[in-house]
Amino acid sequence: MQCFIYKSLKKTELYLYLTKKDDFSDLPESCIDAVKPLEFVMSLELTPERKLAREDSNKVLKNLQDKGYFIQLPPVIFNAPSSLQ
Repeated sequence: MQCFIYKSLKKTELYLYLTKKDDFSDLPESCIDAVKPLEFVMSLELTPERKLAREDSNKVLKNLQDKGYFIQLPPVIFNAPSSLQ
């Protein structure tokens, strides 16, 4: 499946995958407000075998097929209390 990837200029390391370039019509309004402004990064052919840096390609494909979009959230960074460092 061809997909189009955008990065949020508002939230670091947040990415939006779409099935149609520049077509945000499947994205709920609340999500659009949370991620905009966006910058187009790249397009790629996504297959179940394709390795992605931080997501399971099958999970992304399922969301793209079911919803028309997938939002990749920034990684959660755990900061240990100073007493544990």
